[in-house]
Amino acid sequence: MIVTSTVVIPGPVVMSAPPSRRSSRVMIAVLGVAGGVLVALGIGVPSFWGDEAASVMSAQRPLPSLLGELTHVDAVHGLYYVLLHFWIGVAGTSETAVRFPSAVAAGFAIAGTAALARELFGDRVALLSGMAAIAIPELTRMAIEARSYAPGMAAAVWLTWLLVRLAHRGETRRRMWALYAIGTGLSIVLFIYLGLMLFVHAVVILVSRPSRTVVTVWVRSVVAAVAIALPVLLLSLAQQRQIAFLAHRHYATPANVLVRQWFTVWPVAAIAWTLILAGAVAMLRRTAQPRTRGNALIIWAWLILPTTLLLIGNAWVHPMYNMRYVAFCVPAVAICIALSINGLTARAKSQASRRLITGALVITLLIAAIPTFTAQRTPFAKDGGSDLRQIATTVRQHASAGDAVIFDESVKPRLKPRLALDLYPGAFTGLDDIALRTRAADHAALWDSVRPLDAITAAVVAHHTVWAVESGHGSRRDLDVLEALGYHITETYRLHRTTLFELEKEPS
Repeated sequence: MIVTSTVVIPGPVVMSAPPSRRSSRVMIAVLGVAGGVLVALGIGVPSFWGDEAASVMSAQRPLPSLLGELTHVDAVHGLYYVLLHFWIGVAGTSETAVRFPSAVAAGFAIAGTAALARELFGDRVALLSGMAAIAIPELTRMAIEARSYAPGMAAAVWLTWLLVRLAHRGETRRRMWALYAIGTGLSIVLFIYLGLMLFVHAVVILVSRPSRTVVTVWVRSVVAAVAIALPVLLLSLAQQRQIAFLAHRHYATPANVLVRQWFTVWPVAAIAWTLILAGAVAMLRRTAQPRTRGNALIIWAWLILPTTLLLIGNAWVHPMYNMRYVAFCVPAVAICIALSINGLTARAKSQASRRLITGALVITLLIAAIPTFTAQRTPFAKDGGSDLRQIATTVRQHASAGDAVIFDESVKPRLKPRLALDLYPGAFTGLDDIALRTRAADHAALWDSVRPLDAITAAVVAHHTVWAVESGHGSRRDLDVLEALGYHITETYRLHRTTLFELEKEPS
């Protein structure tokens, strides 16, 4: 006779004899692939925006030019730019091509979330965590963003998974800890704020209570990781004026921290925070096993510590908080939601009712997230309505070879309509970019250098037709100068947030 046993852990995590390791791996892989495919839907629909312009323009530079740029600006994104440089050399610079690595990274982040949840809480929570991750708007947004945030998210969760396994197994082999040290160091190079994960990893070590040898090896690995990242850390400190604009944005508000940071809109935030808080209360009140509660502490630390440390630094040291800077905490958000759902359904009277309640909670979260998911994948979804592709399309349709083109330079760099020319150069073929002084790739600055309109009047009047691309509607920033030179407006094209004016010179 074969005797089977079932172990019931009181509290929100209920596990029976575990499924095979192979089936768990298949589940994690399916979640990663299916989630990656889902979040990649509509990847090429939104127009590029200013931050993505920085990625594309930097990655297009020859490597010597890119390295020269990074010594002056954007060192924090240097590794991502280098990787993107090689990628676009193969795939091109369309929106779909440039954003594709982020969608892949988001798929890895979903899989990593499930893998970490399985390591800490079992297969049921792993499945719920992967599904919850797909519903979190910050993950679906970063999946179609040509920046380092989605790769950073994937790096954070997989490095945490690796550390948990090393700590739980009492691993002492040097090659395994070298992998952790190198991965952690490179993750900080990829995005400097991932250094905050070291505080979370310290909680992993405290909760796991490994041997003194393992603790010593971990400390040495952290030192090695910091040493790997040190050149970028020092460069970033020298370039901190880049984020001086944060002092004027006032991002550190309750609405940003509690809603926009991970959930974008309040309906998703309300559901998510209700589940997170309910799960925390259930975990604290019930008689959970110490290890279960300790593992939950790891996830709570990840949920809370990075944001808290950033807010403290933002208030007392230097402006440093931006909602997207803590996108790498999304896996912790997903696991917290999964723990809550698992805990709230643990005492259902039957498996059928448990599945029904679980399905209802998951579907409610997914339905609440659909409008945001859809809105993220519309043509003007980025940066409050970036219309750079629309500018390029309109110029291609109406301008003629030999016409001159000028761009409004009065707005902040990421909003400048000139970026349309840099990102969609084919649309401007044959036009004379009369204000250009130095292309970005030809100097260490991030953007093109241009001359003011009143300094190039001789170049202007050499053209019969001039196209003025102005930010906003009703703007006349450059029109007064052009009209004083004898030009008059013949056509006006009002785009989503930009206006194109076609001007022709009055007969002499």
